[in-house]
Amino acid sequence: MSNVETAPEELRCGASADGGTAAGTPQVEVLSAREVPLGGPRALPVRRTLPQRARSLIGAWCFADHYGPVDATATGMVVPPHPHTGLQTVSWLFSGEIEHRDSLGTHALVRPGELNLMTGGHGIAHSEVSTPAATVLHGVQLWVALPGEHRDTARDFQHHVPEPVRVGGATVSVFLGTLAGRTSPVRTFTPLLGAEITLEPGATLTLPVDPAFEHGLLVDTGDVHLAGTPLKPAELGYVPCGSAGLTLANDSGAPARTILLGGPPFEEEIIMWWNFIARSHEEIVQAREDWMGGARFGVVQGYDGDPLPAPALPTMPLKPRGRAR
Repeated sequence: MSNVETAPEELRCGASADGGTAAGTPQVEVLSAREVPLGGPRALPVRRTLPQRARSLIGAWCFADHYGPVDATATGMVVPPHPHTGLQTVSWLFSGEIEHRDSLGTHALVRPGELNLMTGGHGIAHSEVSTPAATVLHGVQLWVALPGEHRDTARDFQHHVPEPVRVGGATVSVFLGTLAGRTSPVRTFTPLLGAEITLEPGATLTLPVDPAFEHGLLVDTGDVHLAGTPLKPAELGYVPCGSAGLTLANDSGAPARTILLGGPPFEEEIIMWWNFIARSHEEIVQAREDWMGGARFGVVQGYDGDPLPAPALPTMPLKPRGRAR
């Protein structure tokens, strides 16, 4: 998904120390989302939990938008061709359907329970449009920062349909990494975890996890407790490195759906602006110039409309920002 804000915040992220988890119950930091409109008069409102001033990354996960459920016949998704550099995009739907086209020549549909992962690397362009089949649109769009040695890698696209697994009173779909005895075959450039976990009413579940990972649990529906800390819908609970297990509990009378993200701390500093991830302001400037006037990103075939223009660059210098405040 694009960041279509006309005045995107310029962020410098990464490479600051975080405290680990003490023995016993891990400390959970609760992150609230801010609402961002995507698009014009029929803007799709999204709830953004990453990046923010309190925390900019969880592992290599650097961007998390959570949207819906919305009536797609009134407020659909129409994002014209736009660029990406230095990152991978992860599309995951709970309901609806989105048509994806990119400059690699990919024409694919994003459907519930199916992972679409696109690698921008040196540069890719794509469009996203909800289809007539999408009466209700509901899902998450996530970005993964590429490490420096791979940030100029070739563009790529992967599709995977994970098989859900029952664990206690929960259903787990692992779309990246390893959890609950399942491993995703999708290639990433840093170790990552991404999974949808739906808890039955009254269920409590402890999942073994890699203690070298930090984790974030995003709540979609239901009132969930993460390691005893309550989380409301659209909140993200952050757990630092050191935990060998995460305990999730659903005390409500309805199912609770969550997204679990994880990875080892991303030790590099990155600059995020609009749809670009780079290491310097000069790289951002060059990427913008290439999008507005060059052939670096390729052409998206089959989209009926003009590409998305890049917003104006900020006039102020970059503001250093670490992984956490």
